[in-house]
Formats: sequence, C-alpha cells, structure tokens
Amino acid sequence: MPLYEYHCTACNKDTEILQKMSDEPEKTCPHCHKDTLTKQISAAGFQLKGTGWYVTDFKNKPTSAKPETTSTEKPVTTKPSEKTD
Repeated sequence: MPLYEYHCTACNKDTEILQKMSDEPEKTCPHCHKDTLTKQISAAGFQLKGTGWYVTDFKNKPTSAKPETTSTEKPVTTKPSEKTD
C-alpha cells in the first residue's frame, strides 16, 4: 500500500497516511481532529531492482566504444601485391 502525504490547513501540520489506492482521501487531521486535511502531490519513492534495469546493468559500465587491447604487438598491415609483366 502506498503512503499519501496530507497537509492540515487548520494546524499547519503535515502527515503521511498508509492507505489503499482505492480508499477515499482522508479528511480528519490526526493532530487537531478537524476536517481540514488536503492531499498533497509528491514524488513516488520506489526503486526497480534486479537484472534488466539501468542501475544494475548499465550504470557502472564504461561507455567507451573501443574494445580494450591487451596485446602490445602492432597489427600487421599488408599491401596489395603489384603485378609486373
């Protein structure tokens, strides 16, 4: 169940209430017991875990497109052979 943030306009206190998404918004303040609660808009606080998500699969990997070489030898280049008649 998600936590919803409420603000009381009578006592000016904020509170979080755990309730189902299908529940009606709360109206009565748990601090001053007046019907002056208003539901606040807030950011969702969740994190996707497991494989397949940015944090676990891509966040710490290097972004270089070049593969690293471990060999110290230079690559061999060949020139096309010339025909002599």
